[in-house]
Amino acid sequence: MIITLKQIKKDPRISAFIDQTDIYLKALGYTNHGRLHVTLVSARGRQLAQNIKLKSRDQELVAMAGWCHDMGNFMGRTLHHYWGAVLFGQCFMNENDKPQETSIIIRAIAAHDKDELKLVDKITACLVIADKSDVRRARVLTKNLQAIKADIHDRVNYAVTANKLHVDSKKRTITLALKLDTKFTDIMDYFSIFIERMNYCQKSANFLGYEFKLKINHSFLA
Repeated sequence: MIITLKQIKKDPRISAFIDQTDIYLKALGYTNHGRLHVTLVSARGRQLAQNIKLKSRDQELVAMAGWCHDMGNFMGRTLHHYWGAVLFGQCFMNENDKPQETSIIIRAIAAHDKDELKLVDKITACLVIADKSDVRRARVLTKNLQAIKADIHDRVNYAVTANKLHVDSKKRTITLALKLDTKFTDIMDYFSIFIERMNYCQKSANFLGYEFKLKINHSFLA
């Protein structure tokens, strides 16, 4: 068979991995890495792939990788990208009639978190941008404002009240536009925790033949 996002979403193994990841990272006090996050990453990755005119099947591969990219977290945060890649391979390498596609998704999941692996395909590049651009208030799990302010990751995510990713095919730019409540946190707080992620977005955009730009409160910062 040829696997699809619809099939993966219905697969009880993948659902269990994502749900267990959600439970585990909640216990660690992390922002949401469950269905809220993977839904956006999957959809944003597909939209990005469409906007840069990848083939429809490649768009589907990005969407599948986006849905599964964080599911290895329940086995350990540090190497979750590798755990997720292994789990995906165990589930689908023998079920997919196109093992080459499965290997591409495995590589994308393995490479999405850190730039330890060299970018060699556009599916991975789209996944990186979709994942690393997801900063927003809805990802903060606690409702305690005092606790949110005390944790820089929660504080920065909570301060982001709008998040849009825009592709300009004529100017060859990919722009992450954020609305940040500077009364709640400082812009420098954003850079202090997300600079590596923005650098990886920049690297991925360059691989796609685009320039990555960051816009916060109507001002371009990168």
